[in-house]
Amino acid sequence: MRHDPIRMVAYRPEWAAEFERERARIAAALAPWAAGPVEHIGSTAVPGLAAKPIIDMMVSLTDHRHGAEVRSALAALGWAHAPEPGDRERSKWSFCFPDPGWRTHHLHVYEVGDPVPPSLIVFRDHLRAHPEDATEYGRIKTALATADAHDRPRYRAGKAPFIQAVLARATRERGST
Repeated sequence: MRHDPIRMVAYRPEWAAEFERERARIAAALAPWAAGPVEHIGSTAVPGLAAKPIIDMMVSLTDHRHGAEVRSALAALGWAHAPEPGDRERSKWSFCFPDPGWRTHHLHVYEVGDPVPPSLIVFRDHLRAHPEDATEYGRIKTALATADAHDRPRYRAGKAPFIQAVLARATRERGST
């Protein structure tokens, strides 16, 4: 159960180092099953962007059938399995560090071929390259968090139209280059 409120803070340069510390541990632990690098995603991966102070990370696996081994490897590092709505249907897992209630890091584990991971990278890279969109995204998130710091479904739904518009624009821009 989540105990932490949705709280936006100004960008912190140390988030990159906090990501790197956990990335190295996770990459080593999941090396037998990883289909690519452990990526820093979400708002903490965009310099200058206000964010919840939770480092979002992502990795894809070669095969979802390695779930028991993956859960065991992450548990040995102190990561807790923290299922989210839709994980089971999508063959996705969610993990938190140090615990689900008061997390500092969140790891999204997908099976290779899932369409979500590439979109997360496109969104992150677009915000890094377009500070005006990053600023607007920060404004939207701050307004949603201020309106109700405990309504996560409302917070996610409120961000969705902006994210979808950015992804559509980024896809068009990539197609024209």
